[in-house]
Amino acid sequence: MSKQKSKLFSTEDWLAVWIGFVVILIGCVAVLTGAFNFSALSFSTFGLGEAKAASLPSLGSQLATAAFWWKLLRTVVVLGVLFTIGVKLMGGNVKKYIPAFLGLFVLAIIVRLISAEYTLNRYLEWAFWALIVGLLISNTVGVPDWLKPAVKTEFYIKTGLVIMGFSVLFSNIAKFGLYGLGIAWIVTPIVIIFMWWFGTKVLKLDNKPLVITMAAATSVCGTSAAIATGAASNCKKTDLTMVVSISIIFTVLMMVFEPMLIRWAQMSPIMGGALIGGTVDSTGAVAVAGSALGGEAEKAAVLVKMIQNILIGFIAFFVALFFATKVDKNGTQKVGASEIWTRFPKFIIGFFVASLIASFIIQPLAGADQVSAINKVLDQYKNWAFVLAFVSIGLDTNFKEIVKQMQGGKVLWLYVVGQLFNIALTLFAVWFLLSGKVFPIPVLN
Repeated sequence: MSKQKSKLFSTEDWLAVWIGFVVILIGCVAVLTGAFNFSALSFSTFGLGEAKAASLPSLGSQLATAAFWWKLLRTVVVLGVLFTIGVKLMGGNVKKYIPAFLGLFVLAIIVRLISAEYTLNRYLEWAFWALIVGLLISNTVGVPDWLKPAVKTEFYIKTGLVIMGFSVLFSNIAKFGLYGLGIAWIVTPIVIIFMWWFGTKVLKLDNKPLVITMAAATSVCGTSAAIATGAASNCKKTDLTMVVSISIIFTVLMMVFEPMLIRWAQMSPIMGGALIGGTVDSTGAVAVAGSALGGEAEKAAVLVKMIQNILIGFIAFFVALFFATKVDKNGTQKVGASEIWTRFPKFIIGFFVASLIASFIIQPLAGADQVSAINKVLDQYKNWAFVLAFVSIGLDTNFKEIVKQMQGGKVLWLYVVGQLFNIALTLFAVWFLLSGKVFPIPVLN
């Protein structure tokens, strides 16, 4: 019992849950009581989202204000203190972590400055630039030893996912009804099964955790699903990094070119948005790509992706169950519930609990507007956690090592064929549900 208690406050998964909950709790209290300001430094501060090219001059004026520096200090202190406590509880060296974290945060600020340029931000979201900054360092001068203690990709993204859970409202399912469920919940499992078969039977890849992690990243939401599924299947860190890197690179390409192809095909905005939501991996990339087709397309894209995001926890659970009872089973030895529980990514529990609290406690008591206001605060902390994670991915990625792990290009083929199958199947589901040929077209307010 004492061992179980110690795991609650010493393992990365559980600490990501507690840190996420602390941020959510403070954010809720700040917004609902109005007693204090908990807002972090936001994307808009850096000029992102401005409908003009002159975003950097706007940033210059922001730099001159006390509010900018106070928000920056608040963001660094909140995340720095929480992650440092987490590292301490995991047995890490705090004296080495603190300067490393500050260095990593400086890189995160540089990423936001780069992506603040309107044209770059319009077509290539910050996740791409975070990856590029990290990659440039790791593949040129190399990552300095003093910075390495802060390169904790999974810790940051797991925490961000717990915070993100508060924004995944179950009411989103009702908005798009069976249309969203049909696109997000039927296509996704079929794609995972197809990629598992293609990877293990056709390509004959022996690395089964890599196959299932790539399948989840391709069919659900890229990095988030990869982290969850990789944890459930005991995927190696190097394999996980490769999956995430491939996913991000192709996400950027799809984010740019898929809206162009949709316009060329003259698809309706709601169909185009739903196709983007079901096939582009990153939630942020989905919003950007959907917005290129207009407001209705953006709403459809985000709704499909958010409904799809709910599957992260279910998929992680079934992958943990499948690998514990089938893939990693030794002989006839029975795998009990304890082994399945050990494999299950605990931060997914935080994701679900956060979603349940927002959907069935905060929203009924305080209203949708208050939930939206809370999410505006929480989203910034989630975004900063994700920026730290994506920079860490870049710092942890070495192209020479990835080429060695490609197994003759089979891993790349797994992604390309799987994504093409995903696009084809999603396109059919979108046509069947939203073309108006079979069912009435829903109206998105």
